[in-house]
Amino acid sequence: MKVLQINCVYQKGSTGKIVYDLHTQLQKNNIESVVCYGRGEKTDGAYKICSELYSHINKIYARLTGLAYGGCHFSTRRLISIIRKENPDIVHLQCINGNFVNIYRLITWLKKSGIRTILTLHAEFFHTANCGYAFDCDGWLHGCKDCPVWRRETQSLFFNRTHGSWKRMKKAFDGFKNLRVVSVSPWLMERAMQSPILGQFRHSSILNGLDTDIYHPTDTSHLRRRYAADDEKIIFFATAAFLSDPTHVKGGYYILELAKRMKNEKVKFLIAAVCCDDKVVWGENTTYLGTITDQKTLAQYYSMADVCILASRRETFSMPMAESLSCGTPMVGFKAGAPETIHLQEHCTFVEYGDIDALEQAVRKRLDEGKDPAIAQQAEKKYAKERMAHEYITLYKQMMQE
Repeated sequence: MKVLQINCVYQKGSTGKIVYDLHTQLQKNNIESVVCYGRGEKTDGAYKICSELYSHINKIYARLTGLAYGGCHFSTRRLISIIRKENPDIVHLQCINGNFVNIYRLITWLKKSGIRTILTLHAEFFHTANCGYAFDCDGWLHGCKDCPVWRRETQSLFFNRTHGSWKRMKKAFDGFKNLRVVSVSPWLMERAMQSPILGQFRHSSILNGLDTDIYHPTDTSHLRRRYAADDEKIIFFATAAFLSDPTHVKGGYYILELAKRMKNEKVKFLIAAVCCDDKVVWGENTTYLGTITDQKTLAQYYSMADVCILASRRETFSMPMAESLSCGTPMVGFKAGAPETIHLQEHCTFVEYGDIDALEQAVRKRLDEGKDPAIAQQAEKKYAKERMAHEYITLYKQMMQE
């Protein structure tokens, strides 16, 4: 059996690490595995199908036309030629936004070619055809007409083409007989099943996995000496983007507010983010670590922390939660959709989004309770990459038999 995965990034970012872990696990199980990706640096052992310059050009094209998932004709043609060359038994689509492939064209080609295809949903853009998170909006159930936030969600400069994008996405998927849809959480699966675009297919849920040889409790005494006194508590927050804007989806604003409330106590906040707004004003008890690219180093920060926080408004899974728990550290956060449905109940506390008082109370309670040595063992059973790979391999074999 031969599986070809397609993703925006490879080895980096949450989905990039997931694709890499699945790739290596397939090889360990004597399954031929191929990876195609679009963004980031070139790496051995995988096809990079799009240059960064071409991607930026297509991003401008998308903003001019209002179609976020069109364009990319040359890179899409190259991807299709690679699929033809490799002739896989199964094409596994992961997160393929990011201006490197024409989604409409790729889906249509896979449908007409009759290739067995698995679509893993890491966000909502496949069934909304526009935004990554629909939040409380139900426009995607009715064709995304008269979208009130089209500029923000599509970054279009001139045209509101959300309805046109919705129709194109539905047309691409309609009649796709050899497609199975997998969601990374039951919460996301329930959403996708309601969609006129994806509701017609067979659905299942497979939780994301991670490398528990990396994410596990480790000795962090050297980090604690660097960042905190012996009697100080550490609160760790890892995110893709940190902004002080109260409306930003990742909730950096609430971390700053919580730090202000605890500024006169023996508590230190450590923040790791891929990107950060220059306007953020850090308090005396907050330390910005920048981007942590090395996974082992990131795992050490998770292990050192007494509590980790999830402040997002919406998450379809939350790798930081899985990584924190795997490193033996409890999680406190806002109810964001999927996390409160796939967490370890005894070791996580979730409160209503935006309720800073309840968040503070929950954090203080977890700090007082301390860390349970059983957290990491329970997390390993639930979030290990081996479990994820086993479930995908089972699905691959089912599709081959069908």
